[in-house]
Amino acid sequence: QVQLVESGGGLVQAGGSLRLSCIVSGRMFKNYAMGWFRQAPGKERDLVAVISRSGDVTYYAGSVKGRFTISRDNANTVYLQMNSLKPEDTAVYYCAATWGGVGYRTDTYDYWGQGTQVTVSS
Repeated sequence: QVQLVESGGGLVQAGGSLRLSCIVSGRMFKNYAMGWFRQAPGKERDLVAVISRSGDVTYYAGSVKGRFTISRDNANTVYLQMNSLKPEDTAVYYCAATWGGVGYRTDTYDYWGQGTQVTVSS
């Protein structure tokens, strides 16, 4: 069984930065591609960024490209560095894991964290 726990969310002013972390427990972290998604109130859960098992391949949603960076270590953690935050980035951010190759849809992912709230004030 794989469990994901996010942390690092909070309240920040527009233009500020936050770094989200997702610790993955269970076996074979290196065999999972990882993704960050977000969901604002009344909206669907959307892809933010994904990273391959090796870390060599990344993909970003157009709305965050150039501001957010996804990374992973060799142990059990995936990160999302968020810079130049905007009020429209306000959402609950979820970490997710999928076995094998990267996925771009929510139904691709097998395991999800509980989410961490990010609020950006104007």
